[in-house]
Amino acid sequence: MQENNARQRSRRDVLKAAAGVSAAAVTTPLLTASPASAVTYVHPGLLHTSADLTRIATQVSAGAQPWTAGWNTLTANAHAASAWTPSAVATIYRGAGTPENYGLLYNDIAAAYQNALRWRITGTTSYAACAATILNAWSNTLTSLQGTADVFLSSGIYGYEIANAAEILRGYSGFDLDAFKTMMLNVFYPLNNNFLVNHNGAYLSNYWASWDLCNMASVLAIGVLCDDSAKVDQAVNYFKTGGGMGSIANAVPYVYADQGLAQWQESGRDQGHSMLGIGLMASVCEMAWHQGIDLYGYDSNRFMKACEYVAKYNLGEDDVPFTDYYWFYGAPGVWSGSQTFTEISTAGRGEVRPVWAQLYNHYAVRKGLFVPNTAAMAKVVEPEGGGGDYGPNSGGYDHLGFTTLTSTEQARTTLPTGVTRSFQSVNFPSYYASYGSDSLGYLTQVTSSSTTAVKQQASLTIVAGLADSDGYSFRLSDGRYLRHFGFRVVAATSDGTATFNADATFYALPGSAGGSVRLVSYNYPGRCIRHRGFELWVDPYDLLNPGFREDSSFAPVTAWA
Repeated sequence: MQENNARQRSRRDVLKAAAGVSAAAVTTPLLTASPASAVTYVHPGLLHTSADLTRIATQVSAGAQPWTAGWNTLTANAHAASAWTPSAVATIYRGAGTPENYGLLYNDIAAAYQNALRWRITGTTSYAACAATILNAWSNTLTSLQGTADVFLSSGIYGYEIANAAEILRGYSGFDLDAFKTMMLNVFYPLNNNFLVNHNGAYLSNYWASWDLCNMASVLAIGVLCDDSAKVDQAVNYFKTGGGMGSIANAVPYVYADQGLAQWQESGRDQGHSMLGIGLMASVCEMAWHQGIDLYGYDSNRFMKACEYVAKYNLGEDDVPFTDYYWFYGAPGVWSGSQTFTEISTAGRGEVRPVWAQLYNHYAVRKGLFVPNTAAMAKVVEPEGGGGDYGPNSGGYDHLGFTTLTSTEQARTTLPTGVTRSFQSVNFPSYYASYGSDSLGYLTQVTSSSTTAVKQQASLTIVAGLADSDGYSFRLSDGRYLRHFGFRVVAATSDGTATFNADATFYALPGSAGGSVRLVSYNYPGRCIRHRGFELWVDPYDLLNPGFREDSSFAPVTAWA
């Protein structure tokens, strides 16, 4: 979580935070929730199910990608070592003016989660024992979360994260699940509920979406962990209709249906916090999905459109819409102010958060929806790490991460290297990716009666990417390569520069038809090769054009020459 600026810190102090907030002081009523019912919950069933964990173990054992790359990233993390020693304390403080020690908690959570994952993937009990030691230590020691208003970030972020570590460890004999549940119900949940009910005494619009979202995530995680339907219903109902900024309509205030995009609430503030909110909402949606509740698709895939919006802008594309966003802050009878954001913020642009493989997997793989910007962002971040891989400060621990490893259900498309193929257009099957006498790329009709020169121009040798061996470059019969220049595909002789290598490297993602691929630019991952007017361009993804999916899909088939 990035720190707020000085004015916001002062404002929160005015909002009775300086005196400190603790779980012991919380006496607020529950949010309105549907009546508890006899529901059987899936266990494990938060961010990961048994089926997920079995799939991961199978793919890692087989050395399949990208699971193996994700696994190697996990095992290289110092938190994943079974020798990790917990640092449990009775009180966790977060916020200015207090003896902050919350790093003890988020580091131990990362270690517990990563060791629990290693146990479920390998079956090696030393990792389970380590995770259990960490969680048991906190269950037996932690009695309160305290600090300024930032205590509600602790209750939310660390609440949902530590619950996930426990849910994976469920069933291990050395783990005291009952003691852990007691801690979650007595220390974390009261603060989660207090924030969602009272928002620290401030106006509903005072706190950004991520504050609501992390506490919603914690309530949902605790509800599933404890088989408590009232809490699950509370989180789900708040997601749909809550008054705070984390409910779906407030977190995603403007939808541009004609562009397949939707503006995230903090887009005018900065991109780091926008990414944070996207990741937290993704966690809420994934945990609900595993319990048969579809929040991902709620309100006509409103969240998906926000993912595409945030991903597109952070991939370097500037043509995203923005509607003026008015922000009113303060507390009734205490102090207030307002601000209007008139343009999307460049602050923090391009920041990465380890959440995108999960989003790509849900929308593209599970649901078969076209999310090119989300797909490109997942590729940029791949393989995702977790706590400890994104810096030593709290912002690097806001997400459990490793979703390349844990969420991937479909292998990315691989192409054989060192072989020659012709790339057949999906929607014009007698036409192939080629180039002309002017060295520009074209979609050219090729038949058995075509000349040898035409057949050679439509035959490309696939080699490891010049800029990244996980990608691909395409060598022509005369030794030149296909690259983009001014976003037009051209045939050019390599000059050995980093720029040329980047322009000539592409990643392969599944295309619109079986066996086809979409070739995504290495250095402009929001763009891919497509044919336009029978010319080949590296164009931005176009969600409005119904033919775009086919225009950018090519089937590698037996070479013409």
